[in-house]
Amino acid sequence: MNQLEKEFIMAIDQGSTTTKVILVNRFAEIIEESDTSFEINYPDSGWVEFDAISVMDSVLEGIKNVIGKSGISPKKIRSIGITNQRESVVIWDKNTGLPVGPGISWQCKRSTELCRTVKDKGHTNLIRKKTGLFLDSYYSASKIKWIFENNPGLSEKIKDLKFGNIDSWITWNLTKGKYHCTDVSNASRTLLLDIKSGKWDSELLALWDIPASILPEIKMSSDDFGHLDSSIIGYNIPINGCIGDAQSALFGLGAFKKLSAVNTYGTASNMDINIGEDFLLSKNKIQTTIAWALNNKIIYAFEGGVFTSGAVINWLKDKMFLIKSEKEADEISERIKDTKGVYFVPAFVGFSAPYWDPYARGTMVGLSNNTGKDEVVRSALESIAFQVNDILMAAEKDIGEKIEILKVCGGVSKSDFILQFQSDISQIEVVRSSITHAAALGAAFMAGLRCNFWANENEILKLLKSAQVFHPKMSRIKREEILNNWKKAVERSLNWL
Repeated sequence: MNQLEKEFIMAIDQGSTTTKVILVNRFAEIIEESDTSFEINYPDSGWVEFDAISVMDSVLEGIKNVIGKSGISPKKIRSIGITNQRESVVIWDKNTGLPVGPGISWQCKRSTELCRTVKDKGHTNLIRKKTGLFLDSYYSASKIKWIFENNPGLSEKIKDLKFGNIDSWITWNLTKGKYHCTDVSNASRTLLLDIKSGKWDSELLALWDIPASILPEIKMSSDDFGHLDSSIIGYNIPINGCIGDAQSALFGLGAFKKLSAVNTYGTASNMDINIGEDFLLSKNKIQTTIAWALNNKIIYAFEGGVFTSGAVINWLKDKMFLIKSEKEADEISERIKDTKGVYFVPAFVGFSAPYWDPYARGTMVGLSNNTGKDEVVRSALESIAFQVNDILMAAEKDIGEKIEILKVCGGVSKSDFILQFQSDISQIEVVRSSITHAAALGAAFMAGLRCNFWANENEILKLLKSAQVFHPKMSRIKREEILNNWKKAVERSLNWL
């Protein structure tokens, strides 16, 4: 056994409700993992926030848990990679290390009216051309502005304040305030980055009235992000990887080639398509984002997010009490042949790509006296695949080519029903990876490449395997019929508020 086989990479995957920490060996095998949940709060309609200290506590607990459970000495951990929920915002005092208030989740809609004000002033095209993104409260900029507008005293403390998406908050704490940094993939989700130069943009900062002094330093995704302070587990470990969770899943599933596509089915879903080194602006309402920066090269991606994906299943279970588990939802959907014309549109917090309507709300159409619990459950599961397909079709129009293979991951990808339905309506080969935690693994790969744990992407590709492939079975006529009906259902949900 050589020295590399005795060493490991740690990856921190900080998500919307859970923090996962894993240890990975030389063969990209997860040898230990830990999951720690934390609470998110809903103080008002459309508002979603969290305690940033609790988030950090979950990270620290996860680190200690995997080391304790594995029995591995911290000295055997070569490097740490971080991946994270993006867009979510924390502002803190650099002197005390304490947040100035609750963190604002990517899901939060409290800054929607601020976005409307910016739109009314005619800045939409400027934002689109510079950032590759659409003007929406989903991204960080309007959340930052909201915090300052609703906490007047903060303006007097600008010199003491730091802003970060969750990656920056984690890095700051792990390094005990020595590093205030982010990577380009996370920075590209703020509406403050010039996506072509990979730098903060003064015109965008002025537009949102955000001081440059609070922003983190931008680095590549595989870079030097400081060291885990020895006071935490008794040993300094380099932090060499940082990448947003959707982009990390793209990397973790080996989508290194142009036109490789990955969909992550989580609480929300994200479709990411590698479009290479050349910046391309979508004409069909898909975002252009930075996938990652590696070896001094920026790789771009088309991305479309689904705000309400796996959250639909949670809604069925926790709010409507129609199911007791995800498995039951699958079983119900499999035992009936269709929804009897019922279509469920889960626009609980509005729509992102390709509709971009924060005023849309959830809708169910096609109800009759023959509609029962089973049809409602199946229509809810189908809605997950319908939304992903909308993004895929829009992206294909821009690319001018059919995407033939869709690699998938995330908790909802365990559902055979959803993946088969996705394959049917998208007419695509859906490949479920044997990798259970693609985003975490992507962060591990970024860190491992920086410290030469793995030599290059080709070495990584040899380690990745597929678990199951789903092929389309639905007839063209049936597919066209249900897609047309889905489109009509979506139209009825738009601009509801």
